[in-house]
Amino acid sequence: MSVLIALLALGALMLAAYRGFSVIIFAPLAALAAVLLTDPTAVAPVFSDLFMDKMVGFIKLYFPVFLLGAVFGKFIEMSGFSRSIVGAVIDVLGSSRAILVIVLVCALLTYGGVSLFVVVFAVYPFAAEMFRQAEIPKRLMPATIALGAFTFTMDAMPGTPQIQNIIPTTFFGTTSWAAPWLGLLGSLFILLCGMTYLEHQRRKAKARGEGYGTNLRNEPETPQDISLPHPLIALLPLVLVGVMNLVLTHWIPQWYPAVYEIALPGLKSPIPSQVNKLIAIWAVQAALLIGILCVLLFSFRTITGKFAEGSRTAVGGAMLATMNTASEYGFGAVIAALPGFLMVVDALKVIPNPLVNQAITINLLAGITGSSSGGMSIALAAMSETFINAANAAHIPLEVMHRVASMAAGGMDTLPHNGAVITVLAVTGLTHREAYKDIFCMTIIKVLAAFFVIGVFYATGIV
Repeated sequence: MSVLIALLALGALMLAAYRGFSVIIFAPLAALAAVLLTDPTAVAPVFSDLFMDKMVGFIKLYFPVFLLGAVFGKFIEMSGFSRSIVGAVIDVLGSSRAILVIVLVCALLTYGGVSLFVVVFAVYPFAAEMFRQAEIPKRLMPATIALGAFTFTMDAMPGTPQIQNIIPTTFFGTTSWAAPWLGLLGSLFILLCGMTYLEHQRRKAKARGEGYGTNLRNEPETPQDISLPHPLIALLPLVLVGVMNLVLTHWIPQWYPAVYEIALPGLKSPIPSQVNKLIAIWAVQAALLIGILCVLLFSFRTITGKFAEGSRTAVGGAMLATMNTASEYGFGAVIAALPGFLMVVDALKVIPNPLVNQAITINLLAGITGSSSGGMSIALAAMSETFINAANAAHIPLEVMHRVASMAAGGMDTLPHNGAVITVLAVTGLTHREAYKDIFCMTIIKVLAAFFVIGVFYATGIV
């Protein structure tokens, strides 16, 4: 019965997300309903001292990353930098390679720190024009955008500032550059398999005489001519974010001790700050701030007129994204305390290999919640100590645990109720029936990639 209660709570959250309800509301409701069925007297204490405590803790750590990432992405969009980059890539590779161009542009923007949601809006007008000129079915566009923005640059590429690559750092004491060779090999696996599938689908459609499509919805109008910056200038903020993230990851430990004592005159006693657990977060925050300043430096006049509106939009998006994930984090903490979940955890322990155990667990929870960051947060909040102890016993570097956790989180998360999937379908004007099959194939490739990386590690020992 206890296992059924935990599964019902997870199922209720999944159904709520699938039907479009806010997880900010339904995550605590589902969690507290499970507590009510387990121990009615514990509902109020669990809400105040467990759910809210974990939720606020997540916001404390990650809200600045969400906020700076949203502002940076919005400024990239408002300044015309994203359009300039797309235009330059098209000039180099040509419109006949529309799928590869869009994948590379999405990958570049995402790896540069732009939110994947912003990437969808920024790239869609250009993707539509390129697909139309090349007579590629529009139904392949969501999967193309997903391959570029939702897969390898989100969590496999070492150093990516996306939140899916940052969350494991606080659990494993690693940095965003953890297991760089495994991350690069995993990225190459995803890119090659994804491109092979999409090109195969394109050729099949061409053989059938299927074109771009007719009677389509939400088709973008031809963009009006606007003054765009030089592509090299447009690239500069993205390069700066990546480079400064790497540099600061190595510099911050030289500036601070592992534990810094905050001893200001107004404090009754010094406050210890665990710098060693915050290096990755501080590095990403500072890198994104530098990127924002760079965009402002070169496009201040362009952004000034819409600065207030654009910043409000970015802040609102960052708050919503943070609250959604934080609410799922609190939900995971409550579920992890239930006897039914503990029984599930014990059952998963029969999988002897810690890497395989972690990959399966995170994939399942990311799929159930429809959120890579949410599913990973639930799994690591509940089982990180177990994973660490098992890894140490098996002499597996925690960097490898980080990379597998990050890549597994981006596997089964893109089920139909995933927010990014719903967004890309809405923006492109397509339905699940028309385009989800190809997105799901990207999901399968991504799941296989996590196990591919595990296999490479055991076969070669490289990290």
